[in-house]
Amino acid sequence: MADLHMGVEADAINDSSSDNHSKRVDIYPLSCYYFGSKEAIVFKDETLFDRINRMKSNYAAYGLRTSVEAVILVELFKHPHLLLLQVRNSFFKLPGGRLRPGESDIDGLNRKLSRKLSASEDGNETEWQVGECLGMWWRHDFETLMYPYLPSNAKKPKECTKVFLVRLPESQKFIVPKNLKLLAVPLRQVHENHKVK
Repeated sequence: MADLHMGVEADAINDSSSDNHSKRVDIYPLSCYYFGSKEAIVFKDETLFDRINRMKSNYAAYGLRTSVEAVILVELFKHPHLLLLQVRNSFFKLPGGRLRPGESDIDGLNRKLSRKLSASEDGNETEWQVGECLGMWWRHDFETLMYPYLPSNAKKPKECTKVFLVRLPESQKFIVPKNLKLLAVPLRQVHENHKVK
């Protein structure tokens, strides 16, 4: 087991308060987890153009789109790795997705994780330990770029994505749709950080 102290000061780590537990993330070796596959899921969009058109029609019908995503960490080669879904061999994304109208962040993330990472979609087999919100990203227009802030000139943002930490137990099954791949990516390679010297 490796401990990841997400930017916590040394004094806080040595502090024995109950707050300390929430700032510590225990990550376990990838070998502690079982990976299987299930029936493929149907993608709603074939192209980026299709996705943008669907976003526009959903925005016209429901307004601001709210999405939730999960940061799930494992240990591999004594380094923390992030679990990412690879879609169509073309891009990587955090597990999660769009909330239904009136659905809470936690309920929606549990539903999405169960749909994409559990044997059954009802979530009875897996209890996800959704933790704190790590950040929010905004899409202020119908484009691919998202920002970690809402620009001051954006009066009607189109999407808000909330990123939550999800703690894993020491062992768990991941059952992934056949048309997705679940990959463990080193943290240093996220956003091409490995190219920085």
